[in-house]
Amino acid sequence: MERLNYSEIVQTVLKNHVRNRPNSPTEVQMLFDTERDRYQVLNIGWQKLTRIFGCIIYVEIKNGKIWIERDGTEIGVANELVEAGVPKQDIVLAFKAPYRRKFTEFAVG
Repeated sequence: MERLNYSEIVQTVLKNHVRNRPNSPTEVQMLFDTERDRYQVLNIGWQKLTRIFGCIIYVEIKNGKIWIERDGTEIGVANELVEAGVPKQDIVLAFKAPYRRKFTEFAVG
């Protein structure tokens, strides 16, 4: 069986998040470092007099697994990756403490 291209899948999932924010009062930007397999979606701009700069999603691909370091979405990036065909054992919820990962359906590391 041919191995899935995790880089392409992650990029597709993140691009969909940017497309699905058309009415956002701030700019939503994607930062893709394909050489090091690091992918990020940022919220940047101003809301009235308040500066907005925050990471919505941050994902890395390390040792053949997808590490979700930050997930500020409602649906959950891990769920979207599973829908795209990524096995749960190849997804690490890195935003959870290492001792808590064993209680999830996903990889521990």
